[in-house]
Amino acid sequence: MSENLVDSCGWLEYFADGGNADFFASAIEDTKNLIVPSLCISEVFKVLLREKDEDMALSAISAMRMGKTIDLDISLAIEAAKIGIKYKMSLADSIIYATAKTRNAFVWTQDKHFENLSGVKYILK
Repeated sequence: MSENLVDSCGWLEYFADGGNADFFASAIEDTKNLIVPSLCISEVFKVLLREKDEDMALSAISAMRMGKTIDLDISLAIEAAKIGIKYKMSLADSIIYATAKTRNAFVWTQDKHFENLSGVKYILK
């Protein structure tokens, strides 16, 4: 079975019980096959801290840590830079995509920037 990486927007959709929450639930709840870039933890924490409160943000991070956290190291940073140039992606998106590609994982997202890339499970927001 392949690993799954849920983009920050997918985590936020899931925590908010938004319209696409069910789409992301299968990947998020399959914790043994879930990888979580440390970047996603930072992005989700920042949004929830700004829009809700620190307790909610910390609770969300606890749920995210049920998966395997993937830290940004030098080789992943270099791969992300190459991907960013190749696909004209933002730094955050290139780190997320590089993390998935180096681990042969699927990216689950509703971010249109990923829509036509291989290895992506995309749903319209």
